[in-house]
Order: sequence, then structure tokens, then C-alpha cells
Amino acid sequence: MTDPAPESIQARKLRHIEACLLPASQYAGVTTGLERVPWPYRALPELDLDAVDLTVPFLGRALRAPVLIGAMTGGAERAAVINRNLAVAAQRLGIGLMLGSQRVMLERPDAAASFQVRNVAPDVLLVGNLGAAQFLLGYGAAEAGRAVREVGADALAIHVNPLQEAMQAGGDTHWAGLSARLAEVVPTLPFPVMLKEVGHGLDAATVAAVAASGFAALDVAGAGGTSWARVEQLVRYGAVLAPDLCEVGIPTAQALRGARRAAPGTPLIASGGIRTGLDAARALALGAEVVAVARPLLAPALESAEAVEAWLSRFIHELRVALFVGGFGSVEAVRGRLGDER
Repeated sequence: MTDPAPESIQARKLRHIEACLLPASQYAGVTTGLERVPWPYRALPELDLDAVDLTVPFLGRALRAPVLIGAMTGGAERAAVINRNLAVAAQRLGIGLMLGSQRVMLERPDAAASFQVRNVAPDVLLVGNLGAAQFLLGYGAAEAGRAVREVGADALAIHVNPLQEAMQAGGDTHWAGLSARLAEVVPTLPFPVMLKEVGHGLDAATVAAVAASGFAALDVAGAGGTSWARVEQLVRYGAVLAPDLCEVGIPTAQALRGARRAAPGTPLIASGGIRTGLDAARALALGAEVVAVARPLLAPALESAEAVEAWLSRFIHELRVALFVGGFGSVEAVRGRLGDER
């Protein structure tokens, strides 16, 4: 099947936004597994709440908290509003921001403005984004370089999403040879590159297969939050017609444990159903370097930068409190402490 026209891509981006706001876009029977990770409690933590150090270095930038705003959207006017509000909040809070898939701006340059946020977020860790399947359809180092250069990004995320593509009308379903292709391209790029799922989880076998490919980080993007298979069904049919298949995925806690074992030296990002500061704390304790949050910020981003900042400020405060009552004075102190527990 031929690729959809760029206009169709832009229209689909808008339908994605609408679908992601619906409760039906979320996993119905699968949870992240983070709720089953026990959290320690210290009645005498022997530290002050304000002294808990949330700062971390990540991909060459200093973050004031181990938090990234996850990849969402781009390519349309409404998406530009979302990205601008997310970027302003990220700048104010000193955290990172991932952009949505930039394929649309590479194929239609007038869509680039919806991704360009450096004017309001000059200091944030900014991560560009391209789909892995495109690297079997003609993309290479030149396209990856454009995605980073044209938005002033610091790094690039390459996302893998076979279940989403299989559910999408006209989706990219030719994936044979992709691991080898990424192993060719990634080492040639002059900026950090991360591999990320979109919400169905990086499995341990995939992590092991790409461990030597030069990725600077892996975003496990586990199951338990937004199911992009559900999103595509909502966009395509207006309803979820294959609910059992849309529940397929690796829960976030399981994905973190598996990735940590398969690639112990590679920094991990925990995303997929991260909804509270305690979720974030548990993910850090399982070995994540940082966490990423997307869907909870979508509605606030449609409202204002202040609404995004307010949500994230509460989230970061919850994370600080979780570390405080657990007796952990810093992110470094908690990272990996629960990684071998089941």
C-alpha cells in the first residue's frame, strides 16, 4: 500500500489528538505493574524535604528533575499550540521535551513551524523524533540530521511501533532487516540517538538486539497507559474493534527490569502509564535514569503553558515527597535500588 499523502498525515495527527483524549485510548486490562513495586517508608528519614536533590545529567544536559515531557504531536496548527505550551513549561521547570514524529515536516516543510519551539525554550533538552520504519523506506543520516538541525534539537528519538502501524490504515508493516539498518545509520550520527517504543513496551530481546548499535538511551515506553493500537482503532473505525489485540504489550515495570538486564550499561527512560510522582519514584528505583510523561499533559497543553506547569509541578513535588519518606536524598541514591525485586 502506498504512503498516505502529507495532507492525510496532518489530518491524522489531529484525529490522534482527539482520540488520545478519550478514556477508550487507555489500556483496559493491563497495568504498568508499578503499583506492585513496594515502596519503602522511613519514619525517621534523617533528611529535609527541601534538601532532596532531584537534579540529574541526561544526554549532556542538566535537568532540575529527572523528567521529560514525552512525545505527542506536531504538523498542524493545534499541534503547534500544544508544543509551544509544553516547551514553555519545560523551560520554566528545567526539564526535557520530546517532540512528536517529524516525518510530516520532512515531507511538507510548511509543517515545520509546529515543531519549532527553541524561541520559547532555549535551554531545554530537546529531542527530535522519527519513525524507525522510515529507515527502510529511504531515510538515512541526511533525514535524521534534518530532523535535529531544523528544530535545534540536542538528540533524536527513533520510535518503534509495529502494533500501531499494523492497526493503522496504510501503516508501515515492512520491518524485516530494520535492526541491521539502524545499526548502520545510528553510529554515523553526530548527536545522541535513543530508541523508544510508543506504549507497547521494549522487550528484552529487542533491547539485546540493539545493545551494540550505538543508542545513547532506551525509552522502554511500556504498556499500561495509552495504547496506540487503541488510538489507531479509534481513528480508523471510531471504536476499538480488536480490544484483545490492543492489550498486547510489555508492562512498564517488566520492560524496565528486562531492559536493565539485557543492556545494563545503557541509560533507560521509563514511560508508559507514568501518572504520579510515586510511579516515577518506583521507575527510578527499578533502574530508570529519567521518566517521561505524555498523555496527562495533553489536555493541559490545549489550555495553557501555566496548566502544564501546574500539573508537572505537582508531579515533581510528589516525586520529591516519595524520595523523602523513603529516606533517599537524591535520584542517584534511589536509582536501581529495587531493580532485582519481583
